[in-house]
Amino acid sequence: MYYRQLGEIPKKRHTIFKKEDGSLFREQVMGTKGFSGTQSILYHHHMPTEVVRSELIGSYLPEYEEQGSLNHRHFLTDQITQTGDALSGREYILGNDDLLIGFANITEPMKQFYRNGDGDEMFFFHHGSGKVETMFGTINYRPGDYVVIPIGTMYRVVPDDSEQTKALIVESFSQITTPRRYRNEYGQLLEHSPFCERDIRGPESLETFSEKGEHEVITKTRGHLHRHVLNHHPLDVVGWDGYLYPWAFNIEDFEPITGRIHQPPPVHQTFEGHNYVVCSFVPRLYDYHPEAIPAPYYHSNVNSDELLYYVEGNFMSRKGIKEGSITLHPSGIPHGPHPGKTEASIGKKETLELAVMIDTFRPLKTVKKAKDIEDDQYMYTWIEK
Repeated sequence: MYYRQLGEIPKKRHTIFKKEDGSLFREQVMGTKGFSGTQSILYHHHMPTEVVRSELIGSYLPEYEEQGSLNHRHFLTDQITQTGDALSGREYILGNDDLLIGFANITEPMKQFYRNGDGDEMFFFHHGSGKVETMFGTINYRPGDYVVIPIGTMYRVVPDDSEQTKALIVESFSQITTPRRYRNEYGQLLEHSPFCERDIRGPESLETFSEKGEHEVITKTRGHLHRHVLNHHPLDVVGWDGYLYPWAFNIEDFEPITGRIHQPPPVHQTFEGHNYVVCSFVPRLYDYHPEAIPAPYYHSNVNSDELLYYVEGNFMSRKGIKEGSITLHPSGIPHGPHPGKTEASIGKKETLELAVMIDTFRPLKTVKKAKDIEDDQYMYTWIEK
């Protein structure tokens, strides 16, 4: 990311910064990789360490299936009935040692603030609008927004009352960044990148609360949830600056890369973490070679599992898929267009599909509860009849 500043900060780091009553604001350096990664400096009304009570809530790690037959799989998120806030409404579907992938029907604001001390989080807001209130300020979200929240950031999601928020969620045990190949040695996005800094939104406003009193923060770390009760409001920051902060990017601002013949999935890459990438499939013109086949070729995933979350449109290589579907095509066996889809794509000029793809370089494990929302016949949908 690049440098941002919001609110009031002193002229120099680590120097006296006084309130109107002469007392000091409390400086907090928040960074990654010790002191060698991206970081920001925040200034609080109160000491961020001021905790009056700490309790263990319990494990949050999902229970995975035992290894079964290697299959292509299809999960239907519209069959998830669990609702709640952005934490209690979260239903895990897949995961491994690098990330957890879940879905949430968000029907109410988070009552407590929350922070993930195990890694970054990324929301893809499919439906609904609202705001994400964080210690760095507020980001308003709308359909199609990716919102990335750095490790250790206190936040809460507040949906608008008008429409239920539905979100795909990635909990990453590493930092989520833009693709390295699209950045120069100074970190700036290059001209051939499918998006640029103008498309990225940081916190839009900083609302500061200075009052004392008990406020609950749920902390997720070491595989467990913990309850910390602060002696002040969590959003007591008067200003901050640096390179570490929550940010948003809307999938509509991804500029597709096209060619004369079919382009491979990496051209759709939008984000990356350790051992995985996130890609955006957006409306685009098809290949323009006179004999091009727009549908993807059959391919065996080499050292990666491929997950697709279908957002909207008629996905040209699939049948039996609908909005909110998640397909998993694991490494070890080939996959590709359903019968008739290759021929049907020839001569087509464009697609209006929207989808999010997550490729992981270690196998994904399926959460036991996900069996309740699975189309268990998906593996056999390539049989020509």
